[in-house]
Amino acid sequence: QPNLVESGGGSVPTGGSLTLSCVASGFSDTPQRMAWFRQSPGKEREGVAGIRPSEGRIYNGEGVADRFTISFDKAKRTLYLQVNDLKIEDTADYYCAAATHDWMGSPFSRRQYSYWGQGTRITVSS
Repeated sequence: QPNLVESGGGSVPTGGSLTLSCVASGFSDTPQRMAWFRQSPGKEREGVAGIRPSEGRIYNGEGVADRFTISFDKAKRTLYLQVNDLKIEDTADYYCAAATHDWMGSPFSRRQYSYWGQGTRITVSS
């Protein structure tokens, strides 16, 4: 059974950095697309970065392009999100997601993602 497990969240001061990890297990093949989403209290879940693991093609969410970097290690089947220069507004639960079928629409359309992790929280304080 496919499963995604995130780790790496924590409490950091503004300007700090973290690396989030998401281990993908139980997939018969490399997912077509993987992505990181985040959700703050009272807000919609939004995509922050996506990747096509087989091609290495990367998609950046609005407002975070220069500060967040997504990558995928095929050997470890692990998705990463390097987050730098963290701001108060980056405080959220961060989720990784995997799509096993191709999708022609937006890389951040949640409909394509059949598998989600349980989330890891980043709290940024001044």
